[in-house]
Amino acid sequence: MSVSTVSNPQINVAAVSVWKAADAAKDKDAAPKAATEAKPAEPTAAEGVKVVISGAGMGMASAEKSSNSDIDESNLKDNIKQLLKMIRELKKQLAEKMAQLSAAMNDTTLTPEARQAKVAGLQGDVATIQAGLMTAQSQLAKSLKDESPEAQMEAMSLMAK
Repeated sequence: MSVSTVSNPQINVAAVSVWKAADAAKDKDAAPKAATEAKPAEPTAAEGVKVVISGAGMGMASAEKSSNSDIDESNLKDNIKQLLKMIRELKKQLAEKMAQLSAAMNDTTLTPEARQAKVAGLQGDVATIQAGLMTAQSQLAKSLKDESPEAQMEAMSLMAK
């Protein structure tokens, strides 16, 4: 059985709003009052989805945003900025896969055959990420050919971070 929002009037997502955990705490006081009031039988068009993001989640989002802020603040062209961000993301993914690979190689709970299969799969993932990283780096080199030496140095220092 499938549910379609088009043919099901009971499913109504009019708006999405993001709430912080502090906003949810403020809303707690209003909850007992709302519970005593009569609720409509059908949802109205003004209702929407409420998403509560914890303080830790907000911190992680701002940390991710600030991790590329140096690239965004640079005087480089937009395509070069995008390539630099992609290279950073691929380096991050590569580090994660390498950690998983190391853990899999040292996992004594698996049978030797299962460990070998898991390691082989992770090695394939590592090779794929490395290929993507090399492609992004070669695209960056092509994009920097016509740039000034200062822009080239700035891009290289941002890529090294």
